[in-house]
Amino acid sequence: MSAFAEPLAVQILDGERQGRVTARLIERFSYRPAVVDGQVIRVPKGFVTDFASVPWGLWNLEPPLGDAAKAAVIHDYLYASRGLGGRYSRAQADGIFREALGALGVPLWKRTLLWAAVRLGGAGGWGR
Repeated sequence: MSAFAEPLAVQILDGERQGRVTARLIERFSYRPAVVDGQVIRVPKGFVTDFASVPWGLWNLEPPLGDAAKAAVIHDYLYASRGLGGRYSRAQADGIFREALGALGVPLWKRTLLWAAVRLGGAGGWGR
């Protein structure tokens, strides 16, 4: 069963990333995906995220700090680390994002939409 191991503790930063709020993790943050038996994804303290990279015009559907925020931190870390140094492919990282959204109780229609958005538009962020 998938689960978030700790609460998400962040410090909102003054700088923005392409108009989006950024935050630094002040504590480690972990997620145990069900799709990868026995593995835990640990985002280190100090990692900087911009949460859900949703264009401003769609914030009424999903704001950066909305339902998807915790899943977005895991996804951002998987992308920044190129799937933890190759342990996960980009497609697997996107699948973990979708699964994590489900663990947060995000409705299926929204999970599907957010997952499709990262599949279609996320390639440029892989490894950045």
